[in-house]
Amino acid sequence: MRTFFLPSEQWSPPYALTGQEARHLTKVVRVHAGDLIRLLDGAGREGVFRVTGTSRNSVELTPESITTHPEPVSRAVLAVGWGKAVRRSWLMEKAVELEASAIWLWQADHSQSPVPDDIKESWLAQMVAGAKQSANPWLPALRTLPGGIEELLRASADFERRFMLWEGETPEALLEAKDVGGVGTTLYVVGPEGGFSAREVKALREGGMMPVSLGQRVLRWETAALLCLGLHWWGRQKPTAGATVEEHP
Repeated sequence: MRTFFLPSEQWSPPYALTGQEARHLTKVVRVHAGDLIRLLDGAGREGVFRVTGTSRNSVELTPESITTHPEPVSRAVLAVGWGKAVRRSWLMEKAVELEASAIWLWQADHSQSPVPDDIKESWLAQMVAGAKQSANPWLPALRTLPGGIEELLRASADFERRFMLWEGETPEALLEAKDVGGVGTTLYVVGPEGGFSAREVKALREGGMMPVSLGQRVLRWETAALLCLGLHWWGRQKPTAGATVEEHP
């Protein structure tokens, strides 16, 4: 079944897809009245909808069933030091597939430019693409932290677990299976392409972050980030109870 995205504020009758999603559905997928599609809203809802009519820029829909998923009890927040755009969009797409709860982009001492204050539309579009690929009904919350390491520490003060990925400096403190996938929120802090500064390492350690390694090799930032999310996703693979399904005869 083909999957499309409808923002949560538009989940009310009369249901319709417009804009790029509608054009893709009619011109590329070429659905017709009577066909079934899946919709996601990025906030825990997915639904099976029947196409009831199409026009150039709109697709009319009738719900067959709507499922509301509970928020995951194990949440992974990935904090990445701001750096070059290379691989950033790719990582955001993969973060959705691996069910990250949030992505934070923080201003690092070794960042090559200032982190923007606003969330870019292209970032959201990349995450939507990941959601449609994986049928994940949740989109990660995006946040920029122009206040740097100090803002990051304040924002994560009440998290259950906080790890800084300090490759090559803590080979004896490996990230282990017991560290990932637990109930509550786990923060994984990754430095930018140039790594953490000595000041940042000192502030993170004094702020209660646990330095851990992913092994003997020095990994690129995007590899380390993806590996953390993959380990967390693997650690939380248990049956999820509590989803509610609303039938629409």
